[in-house]
Amino acid sequence: MDTLSYRTISGNTATADKKWFIVDASGHHVGRLASVVAKVLRGKYKTCYTPHADCGDNVIIINAEKVAFSGTKLENKEYVRYSGYPGGQRFTSAEVMLKKHPERLIEKAIKGMLPKNTLGRQIYTNLKVYRGTAHKHDAQQPEVLNLDNLL
Repeated sequence: MDTLSYRTISGNTATADKKWFIVDASGHHVGRLASVVAKVLRGKYKTCYTPHADCGDNVIIINAEKVAFSGTKLENKEYVRYSGYPGGQRFTSAEVMLKKHPERLIEKAIKGMLPKNTLGRQIYTNLKVYRGTAHKHDAQQPEVLNLDNLL
């Protein structure tokens, strides 16, 4: 047996078969939604998964304002941002963020589950989150992604 002729083929962005998926966030919990979407963005469910390459798919999330929280997280969870100046630390509750910017709430949850490096920032650009059902990616012909099958 010639073992030198067997090669492990490493996937890259050129060989990745990228698809577009659409996810309806209404009724789903933020953390569960974010973990499944991060897995799809990263491409970990594919057979050609390569840790150092962007082999994942593009994901569109609609109805961001209809997402749910478990327990008392809606009232108690706080998001922190800091301007860099003394006294520049600001806190926002999940309830306020859900009313003002529900897209940012989901984006922040998913971004926290991606790698904190250049690849993670590149993968994050494959995510599109929208309030309501309207989105501008009809030309990509996205497939509906059922989260219940991937959980």
